[in-house]
Amino acid sequence: MACFFRRSIAVKLGRTLQHSEDAFIPALTAVPVFKKQQTADFKLCIGTLRAKGILPSGGDIQLQTQRLANQLERDSVVEEISAGPGVINFKVNRKLLVQKLLEPFGTGEKDRFGLNSELFTTLKRGTTLVEYSSPNIAKKFHAGHLRSTIIGNFIANLKQSLGNNVIRMNYLGDWGMQFGLLGAGFGQFGCQDKLKQNPLQHLFEVYVQVNKEAEHNEDMKQAARDFFRQLEQHQSQAVSLWQQFRDITVKEYRDVYKRLGIHFDVYCGESFHQDQAQEVVQQLQSQGLLKTTEKGTGVVDLSPNEDMSSVCTLLRSDGTTLYITRDLAAAINRREKYSFDEMIYVTDKSQVNHFYQLFKILLAMGHSWADRCQHVPFGLVQGMKTRTGEVVFLEDVLDEARARMQHNMSRSNTTKEMDDPEDTAEKVGISALIVQDFKGPLLSDYKFDWDRMLQAQGDTGVFLQYTHARLCSLMQKNEREEAAAFDPSLLVEQTSVTILQHLLRYDEVLYQSAQDLQPKHLVNFLLKLCHLIASAHRELPVKGSPKDVAQARLQLFSGACSVLANGMRILGITPVQKM
Repeated sequence: MACFFRRSIAVKLGRTLQHSEDAFIPALTAVPVFKKQQTADFKLCIGTLRAKGILPSGGDIQLQTQRLANQLERDSVVEEISAGPGVINFKVNRKLLVQKLLEPFGTGEKDRFGLNSELFTTLKRGTTLVEYSSPNIAKKFHAGHLRSTIIGNFIANLKQSLGNNVIRMNYLGDWGMQFGLLGAGFGQFGCQDKLKQNPLQHLFEVYVQVNKEAEHNEDMKQAARDFFRQLEQHQSQAVSLWQQFRDITVKEYRDVYKRLGIHFDVYCGESFHQDQAQEVVQQLQSQGLLKTTEKGTGVVDLSPNEDMSSVCTLLRSDGTTLYITRDLAAAINRREKYSFDEMIYVTDKSQVNHFYQLFKILLAMGHSWADRCQHVPFGLVQGMKTRTGEVVFLEDVLDEARARMQHNMSRSNTTKEMDDPEDTAEKVGISALIVQDFKGPLLSDYKFDWDRMLQAQGDTGVFLQYTHARLCSLMQKNEREEAAAFDPSLLVEQTSVTILQHLLRYDEVLYQSAQDLQPKHLVNFLLKLCHLIASAHRELPVKGSPKDVAQARLQLFSGACSVLANGMRILGITPVQKM
C-alpha cells in the first residue's frame, strides 16, 4: 500500500538529512494521475521541509532541490529520482507497485484498504458525537433536511471507518412556540379521524391554517402562548397531545431514513432538556452572566467590551426558554452522558451565528470542552421541485428519483435482468441525489437538476453505480479465473499502472476529508477512478486473453471494485451489483 512506499522514501530522506523519518511522512504525497501521461508516483515539496526547519529557509530553493535529489540514492524500491520546480519526484519499482497495492485484496483485508495509514495518527480519535438531520416533529420531512441528513451520515461513516467510536444523534425539533401554535390550532381545526388516516399531512394542514389565523387574530396568538406555557408546566392534557404528535412523526421519519439507508443511535429532542434548560438559566444567574433587560428578557452579553452591544436572548419575558437555552442544556448533558472527545453539528449556514453564540456561552460558563465542538454549515438547494412544481417533501423527491431512474433503466439497452428493479432504481436514484449534492463545497448553494443528476455518463452517482455493477458482472463471469496468486509483471503497462497510482492517493483523500469534513474529495476521487476503469475495460480485455494475463487483470479490477465500493459506503451510497 501507499504507506510502504511513503515509509521507504522517508527512511531514505531521514538517513540523508539526519532527521527522524516520521518528519517526512506528511510531506510526501502521491502524484495525481493524468490519463495517457506518465507521472512519478510520489513527490516531496521542498517548501514544506524549509517551513519545518529541516532544510535552511534561505537561499535558492531550486538549487537546494537539485542538491538533495542528487544526494538520494536509488534502490530496489525507488528506481527514479528527479528534481522538478521546488519538488523532488520519486518513481517506484513497477512490479513492486503492483504487488504491494494489490496485496490486501488477496488476504481478506480488502475492506480495510487505505484505512491503516500512518497519516491518520495525527487525527483526533475517541468518541465523536454527530448531530444531524434534526427535522421538526408534527411536520412532513421537508426536502430541505436532506442535506443535513446525508452530510451528517457521511461524516459519521468517515469517522467510524477511521476508528472513532461514533454516536449518531437525531435531535428532533419537538419543543418551542410552534407547538403552542399547533396545540391551540388542533383544538380548533384538528380532527382525530383525519390524524389517524394521514397523520403528518393533517398536522401540516392544521399548522398552515393556524398560522394564517394567528396573523390577524390576537386571541389565537394568546392561545398559542398559553398552550406552550401549559407544556412547559407539564399539564397532562397538553403533554398528552404533544406526545401523540411526536410518536406519529418519529414513526414516519424512520420509514424515510430506512429508504435512505440511514440509522441513528439516539433519537433525542429539545423536550428532553426543558427542565435542564432552567438549571442552565440558574447557573448563568449564579455566575453573573445572565442580565435582565428593560423588557424583562434574560440575555447574556457577548460583546467584547461588555457594553451590551451584542447580546444573546435566553429567556422570554414570561420566563419560557428559547432554542439556544435548550441547546446549552443539551450540550452539557451530552458531555456528561457520553464523554465525547468531539461533537459535530450539521445544519445549514443560517445557523452559523447561533453556534458561535452557543460555543461562546459554554466557554464563558467554564466548559473548556466547547473548543472541541464544531459546526459544519452547508448551503441551500435551489429548484428542488417535483414535476408538479409543488413545495417538496423528501418522500416525494425519493419517489420521483426512483420513478425517473426506473424509466431510464427500462429504456437502456445495457440494463440487466434483475430480481427487484424498483429497489435497484431506488438505490441508484439515491446515489444520484448524494453525488450531485457532494460534488462541490458544502457551503455553496447549488441548483438541483433532475436530468443532469440522472445521466448514466458524466460525473454522476449513476455512473458510479454503473461502473460498480459492470465490475461485479466481470467478476461473476470469470470467478473461476480469479486467483490469489498472480504474476505482477503482467500489470506493468501504463493503463494498469495509472489505476494503481490513483489508488495510492486513497488514504490521502480520506485524510483530507477527515480534516475539513468535505465529501467532495472522496466523490471526485471515485469519479476519476471510474473514468480510469472505463479506459481499462477497453484496453485490458479479460475475455480472450491468456489465462495468466486474465487472472492478473481480474485482480486489478477486483481491487478497484473493492475501493470503489468502500468509498461509496463512506459516502452513504449502497453499491448495486446489477444495473
